Amino acid sequence: MSARPSIEKPDSPVSSVHDDEKHARGEKHDSDAKQDVQHVDDITNMNVKLANPLAGISHEQLMSDGEAFAHQYGLGEFVEDFRKGALLAQDPLAFETIPGLSEADRVKLRRELTHRWDQPKTLYYLVILCSMAACVQGMDESVINGANLFYAPQFNIDPATSGRNQWILGLVNSAPYLCCAVLSCWLTEPLNSYFGRRGTIFICALISFLSCIWQGVTNSWPHLFVARLVLGLGIGPKSSTVPVYAAECSPPAIRGGLVMMWQMWTAFGIMLGYVADLAFFRVPDKPHITGLNWRLMLASAGVPALLLMAQVYFCPESPRWLMLKGRYDKAFQSLNRLRHHRIQAARDLYYIHVLLQTEAELTRGRNRYIELFTVPRNRRAALGSGIVMFMQQFCGVNVIAYYSSTIFRQANFTEIQALLASWGFGALNFVMALPAVYTIDIFGRRNLLLVTFPLMAVFLLVTGFAFYIPEGHARIGVVALGIYLFDCVYSPGEGPVPFTYSAEAFPLYIRDIGMSFATSVCWFFNFIVAITFPRLLGAFTPQGAFGWYAGWNVIGFFLILLFVPETKALSLEELDQVFNVPTHTHAAYQIKALPYNIKKHIFRMKVPPMAPLYAHEGAIGEKRYAPGGTGHA
Repeated sequence: MSARPSIEKPDSPVSSVHDDEKHARGEKHDSDAKQDVQHVDDITNMNVKLANPLAGISHEQLMSDGEAFAHQYGLGEFVEDFRKGALLAQDPLAFETIPGLSEADRVKLRRELTHRWDQPKTLYYLVILCSMAACVQGMDESVINGANLFYAPQFNIDPATSGRNQWILGLVNSAPYLCCAVLSCWLTEPLNSYFGRRGTIFICALISFLSCIWQGVTNSWPHLFVARLVLGLGIGPKSSTVPVYAAECSPPAIRGGLVMMWQMWTAFGIMLGYVADLAFFRVPDKPHITGLNWRLMLASAGVPALLLMAQVYFCPESPRWLMLKGRYDKAFQSLNRLRHHRIQAARDLYYIHVLLQTEAELTRGRNRYIELFTVPRNRRAALGSGIVMFMQQFCGVNVIAYYSSTIFRQANFTEIQALLASWGFGALNFVMALPAVYTIDIFGRRNLLLVTFPLMAVFLLVTGFAFYIPEGHARIGVVALGIYLFDCVYSPGEGPVPFTYSAEAFPLYIRDIGMSFATSVCWFFNFIVAITFPRLLGAFTPQGAFGWYAGWNVIGFFLILLFVPETKALSLEELDQVFNVPTHTHAAYQIKALPYNIKKHIFRMKVPPMAPLYAHEGAIGEKRYAPGGTGHA
């Protein structure tokens, strides 16, 4: 049930209820409302404190604290740097007016703002490393696409022969994602705790390398299934760790752009997987080796994993992880390699230290796993993140990523034509992901999704209906066109938005747990899509299968419309306002806004403006949902 905002009066009880019961009911309602207000106030206060724990502290106290910090953690020889660093940590943009800074210090800090991409070579080396990890991820996902054409008949699970074989093929292909959803995603925290970010990446790359080689020497479909299941142990923790590693090592000015690289270079790795499929397509069998081509396809994904293993320990460890382990001297060394100037490293080290202390104070004794779903503000963030992650799978993109060669073969492509067409899909997926770095902050997350979901539905229907065209070049051309147009609207929309949205939606104190929840939703439904599509294709035919996912895109449009608020360019306080609005209130407003937006933005009609929904937009009317407001989803 939905509780009313605290500014409204409770409903009057029916006349048959006695006065004492009415009084008890009113007290219970008031008690619930007060608890809701307290929950929201607690979260708001935590966000404010985490947003800037140093706010309001005098310059003299900051310099004294910076000096004490340097002596406490064995950094006494850099006392002056930490005195200045503590001042800068309070307000990094106020360096022009902070006393005690030399002109040389100000020049360095000024250049940090005016030349955002002028960073140490070590930082760019780390970016290349993280991009390589994303490529490993992409290749692990896509090389199976071409291998499907060959190992399935060899292992007597050709999906064209029976429904049972279709299920088995789906099970083998989806094995890594089953492992991610059930086990490996939940290993991320202990692996990071014991081995650090670099150690976790190394272990995951090692597992990926060995399991890729293992896939290439399997002799039955159960054997291949087990090998791919183990591959999932390398995929899950890596997908959670690498973006965090990049974020913790990057300066704030370019952090968003560097973290976004994960999605872009995963798309590049998917394209490389198709390249590997093409490269080994015509490799002939050798004596005592049947299916050498598909074996090399699957094993080739281990090459970037091997390169990743060889490079990872040349990069510095995450300073935040080192500080969690009490190794402040190593953390300062790491930051000195990732920043141009020692004062920048001192500023960032001191600020991370203060944040860690504040987080420990605020989260002590709280069960954050329970609060993810019991606190209304958190629950609405989980709902929005879960929807965008779920729809990333059920929009149909990974159906094409994993089975495009099979789809193209059903459209009467030759095997080599099917692989070439699949490579085109991968190349387009990468190229169209490039503008997403800019469009996601220009148009907003929600607007990108609302525009692209109907288009994805249309292009999937085009692809499905193309199978009604008689066999020939016309069918081949329209099937390829539908898939490529779908790719063009997916890559700047539902491609980059889910991970970005999930990273923003949750309050700071619960963000890690919220991201774990969102990632597990993504991998679980990835598994569902991968295991069901071969059978779906056999039972529904291509027309019905593509129509099925087109229908889900229509459903996705309305899920986004009703339950996913915008998060672009909002401060922590504004995000609290957004997610404090009750779900039913948000949904009702968006239903009213839909015809208004259609008239205004599509038909270009002049219509009177609607009252904004949120207080930070200057909402008018009786209901104004400020940070202290309440309400249940």
